[in-house]
Amino acid sequence: MHIYLKHPIFGPKIAISDLEAEYDEKNGWARYNPEMPASEPEPEVAVNALEVKRKYTRKAVAEGV
Repeated sequence: MHIYLKHPIFGPKIAISDLEAEYDEKNGWARYNPEMPASEPEPEVAVNALEVKRKYTRKAVAEGV
């Protein structure tokens, strides 16, 4: 048996047992049916610009001994 769950931050996942689905629901997951059209639009999650990892463009300089 597959139980479809979705989370506002982590997205969708599939639980393989009722026990797993019940535990996930206590942690913010919600059940949904993928065959039914969504009745309400999903909320957009704001991404904090500070959480995005910075790309380093300079090469590290090795000091000579």
